[in-house]
Amino acid sequence: MSNVKFLSGENIPLEMHKVRMVQKVNLLPVEDRLDRMEEAGFNTFLLKNRDVFMDMLTDSGVNAMSQNQYAAMMQADDSYAGSETFYRLEATLQDIFGMEYFLPAHQGRACENIISQVLVKPGMVTVMNYHFTTTKAHITINGGTVEEIVVDEGLKITSTAPFKGDMDLDKLNESIARNGKENIAFVRIEAGTNLIGGQPVSMGNMREVSKICRSHGIPLVYDASLLGDNLYFIKVRDPEYKDVDIKTIVREITSFMDVIYFSARKLGSARGGGILVSDEKLFLRMRELIPLYEGFLTYGGMSVREMEALSVGLEETMDFDVINQTPIIVEALCNELLAKGVPVVTPPGGLGCHVDAMEFCSHVPQEEYKAGALAAAIYIASGVRCMERGTLSEQRNEDGTERFAEMELARIAVPRRVFTLSQVKYTADRINWLFKNRHLIGGLKFVEEPTMLRFFFGRLEPVGDWPEKLTEQFRKDFGESL
Repeated sequence: MSNVKFLSGENIPLEMHKVRMVQKVNLLPVEDRLDRMEEAGFNTFLLKNRDVFMDMLTDSGVNAMSQNQYAAMMQADDSYAGSETFYRLEATLQDIFGMEYFLPAHQGRACENIISQVLVKPGMVTVMNYHFTTTKAHITINGGTVEEIVVDEGLKITSTAPFKGDMDLDKLNESIARNGKENIAFVRIEAGTNLIGGQPVSMGNMREVSKICRSHGIPLVYDASLLGDNLYFIKVRDPEYKDVDIKTIVREITSFMDVIYFSARKLGSARGGGILVSDEKLFLRMRELIPLYEGFLTYGGMSVREMEALSVGLEETMDFDVINQTPIIVEALCNELLAKGVPVVTPPGGLGCHVDAMEFCSHVPQEEYKAGALAAAIYIASGVRCMERGTLSEQRNEDGTERFAEMELARIAVPRRVFTLSQVKYTADRINWLFKNRHLIGGLKFVEEPTMLRFFFGRLEPVGDWPEKLTEQFRKDFGESL
């Protein structure tokens, strides 16, 4: 907590929870980690979790639930249709967000599928602060294109700007004028920006974007998957909201939006998702697709137990001592690395600590997927599984050429309430060692490349024998230590 001071003067994040259940983890010797990385095609997604010491790949679906969430799962009404569990969840969402209509889905990308099928027509443009991988895929598969208009600060690694996820309002007006309002499928705000550091969006920016959209009759869609983090940043970085309660902040955000969707694997620390709308006609258009793709209208692909857990998790998101846990640990990890000279995205955002592979691996060509190589190297050096967020996560252009990412990041995600401070310090220590030996890291090349979402299950191989050299150096420096 930010208001707890230590006599030592150290700035130590204080966990506002206690651990009541533990799960054993396993740290393999470095040579075995190299073998597992080779078997996984140098794609951290393809590692088996039994070979991972700390799974910091994502915060999606791997967050620790509270005792009240587990207790709530026992009261689930296991009905195919008309479940009381659904109506409890619907009432919770209506109370928090104030939107009348709710459609359940099995996760966030399912919501993106429904929204895109209803709103996107061939040739239309979707304007957003920054894309997410599955969002862009759903838009393009329906014949649309994406325009990104995040503020310039959003694409800078080092910055002091508190809200780097904001939209550039001039670029939004220019896009509408150039494309024509009738050709804009919708405007989307992602808070925070998943691919470029988990950076938040300010209330003032959302307000102005909403004014522009409503003046042109363009739907404004809000991806609330990372709402908890964004609420924290609004509270601590915007003086106007320092003393405003969380639910009031949520209701103000809601007042700007036409559609809100979320992945409950992030928001609420459960598994599932949903779409909230206030317009009945739009609700009815989307409703038809839920039974086709998800399930009946009162479960939408979620288990009722998860729905009960989600209802409680959403209520807990209104507690500042719950939502501050990830950002303060992310900040602590970033500060540990910055103190050693390791380049990371600043200011720290939500989601996790984002290491700048562009500088870390400056000697590796961008076409050799430097962020992917860094993610593989981090696993070899530590047993920590993280995720590439760079060119590997992009889609190729229509002519087959690479679309080079604006940022090359290795994201060290921080699942909520999962890891201890000593484990975070271990992660920083091993990345620091890797930074001192960064000259040993080489590039990667595809040996099996899917045409869509290739970062999920594509397989690569190293350019040269750099993984073996890295492993040899680790053993030389650390001896028998794991």
